[in-house]
Amino acid sequence: MSRTRMSTAEHRRSDRRLSLPRPLAIAAAVALIAPLAACATNGGDGSGGDGSAAPAGTLVYATGDAEPTCLDPHVGGNFPQALLATQVLESLVALDEQGAIVPWLATEWTQSEDGLSWDFTLDPDAVFTDGTPVDAAAVKANIEHLQDPETGSSTGYLAVQQIESIEPVSDTVVRFHLSRPDSALLESLAQPWTAIQSPAGIERGMDENCLAPIGSGPFIVTEWVKQDHVTLERNPDYRTPPEGFEAIDDDVQTVTWRFIPDATARFAALEGGQVDIIDNPLPENITTAAAGDAIAHLDAPRPGASNRLELNTSQAPFDDELVREAFIASADLNAGIEALFEGTAERSYSALSSVEPLAVQSPEAYEVDPERANALLDQAGWTERNADGIRTKDGQALTVRFPVTGAQSTQAEQALFEQIQAQAREVGFDVQISLLDLGSWYAALGAHEYELVSAPYTKIGPDVLRFLYHSDATVPAPSGYFANHAMLQDPALDALLDQIGSELDPAKRAEAAKAAQQLIAESHAILPIYDQQNHFLYRADLEGFRALPTVNTPWLAGVVAG
Repeated sequence: MSRTRMSTAEHRRSDRRLSLPRPLAIAAAVALIAPLAACATNGGDGSGGDGSAAPAGTLVYATGDAEPTCLDPHVGGNFPQALLATQVLESLVALDEQGAIVPWLATEWTQSEDGLSWDFTLDPDAVFTDGTPVDAAAVKANIEHLQDPETGSSTGYLAVQQIESIEPVSDTVVRFHLSRPDSALLESLAQPWTAIQSPAGIERGMDENCLAPIGSGPFIVTEWVKQDHVTLERNPDYRTPPEGFEAIDDDVQTVTWRFIPDATARFAALEGGQVDIIDNPLPENITTAAAGDAIAHLDAPRPGASNRLELNTSQAPFDDELVREAFIASADLNAGIEALFEGTAERSYSALSSVEPLAVQSPEAYEVDPERANALLDQAGWTERNADGIRTKDGQALTVRFPVTGAQSTQAEQALFEQIQAQAREVGFDVQISLLDLGSWYAALGAHEYELVSAPYTKIGPDVLRFLYHSDATVPAPSGYFANHAMLQDPALDALLDQIGSELDPAKRAEAAKAAQQLIAESHAILPIYDQQNHFLYRADLEGFRALPTVNTPWLAGVVAG
């Protein structure tokens, strides 16, 4: 085998101890959202909302992302799961601040000359919190769990599609056999949706494992009170942080992971000292925090795709490229982004996030020109207008269904969508925005009851383009989710996307990524908006709070409370 990457984790402590099995106290009772004052924290007046002393060493994190239905990120695979899984589970590899792959549970790896097999050497001291070893058999069980249709995985399932079989060579060496070379394999294995968890935990069954997956990470799930919080307790034997990161084990012992959907309430809790860290703040919250010294801001855009609107090319009216082009020409996003996001978001003209080194910005493909939009619609035969000013053709109104979920979009973003709706109406589109809960939103997409959709997708590297725009991606994964919402089916684009996924020469892979982005822009099937917004506000006296560069989820194991 030829060496493509070999590193050691010498920075890790040599005094590791085996974890002893410890019982998990799991509470799955459904509860109403509790008052913010019930948070226990070291901040504020040093007491809980009822006046009792706050437990020492407790950190309170409040998320505005949707509460997961399952804490096992193998099941489904969305960003809210990744946020919490980062605290509990570990991946084989990670990314450093420069975007390079670095060791985590795997200390070194080699790739065969033909790219069809990889050997990973595992850290011999890595242990799950149930006391079982993180060995080759465990890695095999995890990949098979991801590939099992019964798991209902989407993100993880797509990430490991090219793995044909797993061979435990020894306890600490595991060999991956691939169906074709996979240039994105390390990127995929770094993600929290492919993180390694205890096979014994998986064997308990999905219901129990969803409540408290068992990992080898810095914290352990001990309680989940649904619609309120998850309690994480420190793993006392944790010694395996990813290269370049630390785990401070003498301060934060408990994390209370709160679900507070309302952004104003989250920020008020942070200002009032009931919460230590929040995500998804409003733009005005970020501006307010910047004006003072008490609250710090971390901007950590997610990798993978940009946040963009996708036009369903498989059904009317966007099966007509002229109509797609007209819609894009009608949308003037820049002024709205500047006003609504107060300088916290920058306009994107790419299908890829700006944190992706191979992202290509194509502003010329998204020029605003209402006159041209009108001319294009006339050319497409939408020449009449009804009493409401909506264009018609053969008696049908130019209607576009746009399902939106508050679980994935912010108030500012929804306001931006309404501006796009108004602009499109000026040239004759009837954009019908419907605000849905997450389950209903997924159902609408699955039934193709949409012509326009915003569906952020987080993945490391340009291979996300293959997930989103390859013809194969119009077919649902076992979870029922398909990622090609634009329904693009272009053989020339498919060939480039296949090359992105399999080309081992970095220069050729980069060329394919550039050409694929050009074809996507020319298809008029997407309207890029900005990077996926991923902001955190936190008490300024907290030391060591960082985002794990893998997909920029919070790293709480290194936090030292001030």
